[in-house]
Amino acid sequence: MEKLKKALESYGITGVKELFYNPSYDLLFKHETDPKLEGYEKGIVTNLGAVNVDTGIFTGRSPKDKYIVKESSSEANVWWAEQNKKSSDNKPLSAENWDRLRNLSAEQLSNKDLYVVDCYCGANPDTRLKVRFVLEVAWQAHFVKNMFIRPTEEELKTFEADFVFLNASKTTNPNWKEMGMNSEVYVVFNLGTKMAVMGGTWYGGENKKGIFSVMNYFLPLKGIAAMHCSANVGKAGDVAIFFGLSGTGKTTLSADPHRMLIGDDEHGWDDNGVFNFEGGCYAKCIDLDPKKEPDIYAAIRRNALLENLDVDAQGNIDFSSKKKTENTRVSYPIYHIENIVKPVSKAGHAKKVIFLTADSFGVLPPVSRLTPDQTQYHFLSGFTAKLAGTELGVTEPQPTFSSCFGQAFLLLHPTVYARELIKKMKLNGSQAYLVNTGWIGGKYGVGKRIDLPSTRAIINAILDGSIEDAEFVTLPIFNLQVPKTVKGVDSKMLNPRQAWANAAEYDETARNLAAKFIKNFDNFTDNDAGKKLIAAGPQL
Repeated sequence: MEKLKKALESYGITGVKELFYNPSYDLLFKHETDPKLEGYEKGIVTNLGAVNVDTGIFTGRSPKDKYIVKESSSEANVWWAEQNKKSSDNKPLSAENWDRLRNLSAEQLSNKDLYVVDCYCGANPDTRLKVRFVLEVAWQAHFVKNMFIRPTEEELKTFEADFVFLNASKTTNPNWKEMGMNSEVYVVFNLGTKMAVMGGTWYGGENKKGIFSVMNYFLPLKGIAAMHCSANVGKAGDVAIFFGLSGTGKTTLSADPHRMLIGDDEHGWDDNGVFNFEGGCYAKCIDLDPKKEPDIYAAIRRNALLENLDVDAQGNIDFSSKKKTENTRVSYPIYHIENIVKPVSKAGHAKKVIFLTADSFGVLPPVSRLTPDQTQYHFLSGFTAKLAGTELGVTEPQPTFSSCFGQAFLLLHPTVYARELIKKMKLNGSQAYLVNTGWIGGKYGVGKRIDLPSTRAIINAILDGSIEDAEFVTLPIFNLQVPKTVKGVDSKMLNPRQAWANAAEYDETARNLAAKFIKNFDNFTDNDAGKKLIAAGPQL
């Protein structure tokens, strides 16, 4: 403990009262449900055995409050935010302001009872990041214990942190205006000193996605693909990865009774294959149905941690309630899911790469096979379509383009991630497919949502290779190759133009969407590699 206290002092944290190092689940349960706790610190035990907590004002990440310290070792590599241009979230912070926020965070954590959680990010010993979290809230220590890879007792004896994360969620920055920042909330990364500090937000996902961003910085510089995707493996060792933005089906579609889960959200791909960054899952809970998602429901038990669920006085959970937020979540250690790759969450090279999109314009086909250039184009575009404020009667879909299906977490330029992915795919003869889990036969409000059994049948045909037996036709405007038949899927659905009652209306909607793709892709045409890919996108 003396060694640990010295380490804390080196971070500026002094006068620590009681120190809980890598606390057990039982101890965390006892602490987070202590009746003396008040406010957002207090956890409530639910009838399923899992504890539910309230994350306060923030029920999601706060990208506007994310900063990267401008320092010599990383300045030339970082994809910096540019004013008046839809680009990255990586706003620069001066070294001087970093010192002030680090001191503010350390001051908040001084003279307190503290939790220190040492863990790994990355399943491969040679490339994993050894992360140390310092926290004062029991349930936040529980969250990081769930989400990261838990070292053995033996490994902890010699653990030396590569990266330190000071979670000072109870403090805020009173000087944010003079520092030219967005608000009193801050989430800041210093890639030179390998430290992050956070204050003003209690949202658990900031810890998870913060370290994901750090991995996204260091791994591609070592020639390793870093990916916002889920991954699973079949009985024959065949690996598939699923990219997609929130709500497109990553978690649902990678949970397959016939395949083992590698992980549900963050992976790397190196010379040996695909590996998970995490030791847990962070699943959405809104409208969770034990019949449709039995694995996730069964994982909600003691040691799982629920966030922002609606729980009554008897501990009963209303999964359909959006009382606090629609972004209700549960974190749990990955071994709460039975059908996983053990003992280490990794497998071989991915032969099938699936891009998931939920197109509420009803333009994209349920499945198309991509050429290598189209793979890069659609990876850089990262398209899905959200439904805008339906409660106000506004039912027009809103296109969302998020580079590499995870723009918020990219610290390097998107083309770096595309290059690494394509390199790995070429080396391993991998094939990419674009799968639309959104609308068909018309846009939202006219057409219908592609049903889950049809999407599962499409995924199965991709995974078992039978999709390649079909005859393919080229869809105009988007120039996508579409199969005429897929086992278990109504053939009328497969060509979106034919699925619309009025082909001219389809063409008009497709042209409108194509124009949005083209405009968005202007972000990547400032170099020759990007210019070369224009032909792989839609053409007007």
